[in-house]
Amino acid sequence: MAWLTLFAAGLFEVGWAIGLKYSAGFTKFWPSVATIVAMVISLLLLGLALKNLPLGTAYAVWTGIGTIGTVILGIFLFAESADIVRLACIGLIVAGIVGLKLVTP
Repeated sequence: MAWLTLFAAGLFEVGWAIGLKYSAGFTKFWPSVATIVAMVISLLLLGLALKNLPLGTAYAVWTGIGTIGTVILGIFLFAESADIVRLACIGLIVAGIVGLKLVTP
């Protein structure tokens, strides 16, 4: 259950990272509200996951999910680069997350 909680926390991290872009520096009200709500939920879920997972592993996985999701959405929503080197680097992050999951009880 802790891993699912951590995964959900990572998804909400993606939500607030993308929300930062849409909030235009917290100058747009509703995108700013959504961003802050996603931040709070993400941190609450991370805190819950930390009850059962090691700090270093959980934090690395949480930020990794956030990074991967944000890059993928950046490609689709904001026409950011999808060159092979960038995608290979994302693949390395995925490999790191899988590796941490495999070695964490």
